[in-house]
Amino acid sequence: MSVKLMLTSSEKNELRKNKIKLDDISKLEPLYLSELLGIPLERAKKVIASAQFQQIPSIGPAFAEDLVTLGFLNLEELKGKSGAELFDSFELHCGHRVDPCVEDQFRLVVHYAENKYSDKQWWDFTSERKKYRNKYGYPPTRP
Repeated sequence: MSVKLMLTSSEKNELRKNKIKLDDISKLEPLYLSELLGIPLERAKKVIASAQFQQIPSIGPAFAEDLVTLGFLNLEELKGKSGAELFDSFELHCGHRVDPCVEDQFRLVVHYAENKYSDKQWWDFTSERKKYRNKYGYPPTRP
């Protein structure tokens, strides 16, 4: 799997100069990356988080960035969360309805946070989502 990150040209050049591959960023310490690239520590944490989320089976760069945008910087922060509630909050954040498969991705990342060596994919949660939504529906605040 190849990690894709939203990096500036300068950041990419520094990584190349230091012979660091994008696939290795998920293993770096934030302070090290911050100093190496000359970026704020908070930016380094977000870059690393995006790379780590992309290590989850079937999670791509766009959804990894969505998780970071929502304020998640590691899997620990997703433990014990509800995929359905995260999805509902995400739709409110976006201000519009989102493809229901994104809820499956939220369910996957929560599952993965609690079962790190799982090989499940987001589509393994589709039937679970459908059962849940048939029973509980969506909140009245849904955009």
